[in-house]
Amino acid sequence: MDKKKLADAIRILSMDGVQNANSGHPGAPMGMADIAEVLFRRTMRYNPKNPSWENRDRFVLSNGHASMLLYSLLHLSGYDVTLEDLKQFRRLGSKTPGHPECDMTPGVETTTGPLGQGFANAVGMALAEKKLAATFNKKDLPIVDHYTYAFVGDGCLMEGISHEAASLAGTWKLNKLITFYDSNGISIDGEITDWFTDDTAQRFSSYGWHVISDVDGHDPQAIGKAIAKAKSNTDQPTLIICNTVIGFGSPNKQGKASSHGAALGDEEVSLARKHLGWKYEERFFIPQEIYEAWDFSKQGAEFEKEWDELFAEYKKQYPIEADEFMRRVQGAYPDGWEAKLDETIAKWQADKLDVASRKASQMMLDQISTLLPELIGGSADLTPSNLTQGKGSESYDIEENRGGYLHFGVREFGMMAILNGIALHGGFVPYGGTFLMFMEYARNAIRMSAIMKLPVIQVYTHDSIGLGEDGPTHQAVEQAANLRMTPNMEVWRPADAVETAVAWKSALKRKDGPTSLLLSRQNLVPQERTDKQVQDINKGGYVIWESKGKPEIILIGTGSELDLAMQAAKRLDKEGKKVRVVSMPSCEVFESQDEAYRENVLPSSVRKRVAVEAAWTDYWFKYVGLDGKIIGMHSFGASAPADKLYEHFNITADAVYDAALSLK
Repeated sequence: MDKKKLADAIRILSMDGVQNANSGHPGAPMGMADIAEVLFRRTMRYNPKNPSWENRDRFVLSNGHASMLLYSLLHLSGYDVTLEDLKQFRRLGSKTPGHPECDMTPGVETTTGPLGQGFANAVGMALAEKKLAATFNKKDLPIVDHYTYAFVGDGCLMEGISHEAASLAGTWKLNKLITFYDSNGISIDGEITDWFTDDTAQRFSSYGWHVISDVDGHDPQAIGKAIAKAKSNTDQPTLIICNTVIGFGSPNKQGKASSHGAALGDEEVSLARKHLGWKYEERFFIPQEIYEAWDFSKQGAEFEKEWDELFAEYKKQYPIEADEFMRRVQGAYPDGWEAKLDETIAKWQADKLDVASRKASQMMLDQISTLLPELIGGSADLTPSNLTQGKGSESYDIEENRGGYLHFGVREFGMMAILNGIALHGGFVPYGGTFLMFMEYARNAIRMSAIMKLPVIQVYTHDSIGLGEDGPTHQAVEQAANLRMTPNMEVWRPADAVETAVAWKSALKRKDGPTSLLLSRQNLVPQERTDKQVQDINKGGYVIWESKGKPEIILIGTGSELDLAMQAAKRLDKEGKKVRVVSMPSCEVFESQDEAYRENVLPSSVRKRVAVEAAWTDYWFKYVGLDGKIIGMHSFGASAPADKLYEHFNITADAVYDAALSLK
């Protein structure tokens, strides 16, 4: 079988899929088809009939606009992606959306499209493989032994996140990460010579990468040799720079921006068939002999069988480690972990722990890091401020490949995207920390966590103007609302140590999406609670205090401002007002409770409501109504001690009290 025809099958399906949808990106799939053929047919170890096989090689299409390349590969290789699925490209509800989505299509490892993030995800996957291997592999029994391959384009390498992720990959010596750079010199605006003149080879060499330059991306033999050379390097990640022609095979559009992001047109599709020597005019038609040459089902089953036999021997010799490995890759937790955290919560409530929520978070990490060996995470160069390193967490030793605490440096975006990759790989519970204000640097990676439903825990400290003198550049104002409005994100802003502990437990239990913990720099007043109220914290919102009798005013507080509501409520109570105080550490969790519970906490009959939070006020109208009052921020912050700032912006117990009295 002519290997060129095998690659041409990708080109045919890709341009037909885009043409059928009259939308998409045919250029990169046609240009990278030869690389993909060598990788999927001659290099990778995977089983298309079991896309979740633990020891499969991972493939990431960082330039996700080239999605028809991936869908064509999956279809030809034997995954559950049919010809009809290819015909439904970009249609509502299809398995073949415009950009790859990991929960939509078998064989898609990560959702890509925002350029550069897939590359960073691949770094996370490679790190996860390296660390799992160090934990579980035994001599002659390497049960964790797979590569991570990534495709990137010019756009991926222009994005700043590629610098952050590549630098860490080199520092961490991720030798099982092999990246193919589709160097075709074209982006949407045309030839890139006016806006991308980096010496990419030198750049990656400076990061500590093994660089293989000037590979003919249309020569399968040259590509295969480059891969073999990459695998021989056991100390560095590898970048293979493949020179390709975008839209290869299109006689009038190859090498031009016109092939990048639009269907070629019916006439050009027909001309491309002739130019490639493809003798079949029927759209989406692949001859049987090509299907047979592509089908990887038998080879994939053999690869998995070999591993099953290896793992059976491993389990025979190391039964405890084998059980622990399966527990971790299946995402289960050790027995008794939750009960131990519940003991801590009860103790902290009894002790009336008077600390900042960032400190309470660290105290939780002290315990979690000893209970869950799969915990992995770190901070974007703010460890002493975020307090993200627990006592049982050892800093990552690159040479010894030991330790689960990662020092990401000042790389918020790269950090969050790498953590996404770790979560996608499996076997770990990833978390990362920075100031709440600087979640803005990582905003799109956070959004991707939510889209992919990844259980990544985000630790954001210095959550408000309460951080004080660093001023408005560091004081979060609109960020809490931003996170709360992100679909599938759960946000916790705890009011004291006990709520912080519950927030951490909730974050660990959540398996279908990310959690953001918004934590204070300043100490928080410990609140009195009954055992029932402690239990109700995990419902996101609960009645923490109220006057005797039916309430006529409801005060809602969150985080450091809950105590302001408590002070105002007790003053109002002394004056004969019937007041209820609701603590709302997590609006999303509260909204997920049944209607009866929500109505019991916030009865619709009580229209007089005040909410208080040292953040942008608009979010809280959903709870107080248009006639309610909100005490909070209406501008950016300022540089001054925290107590002066609360007075300056009128976020005080007196302001809550006055607002309550003003309600009609």
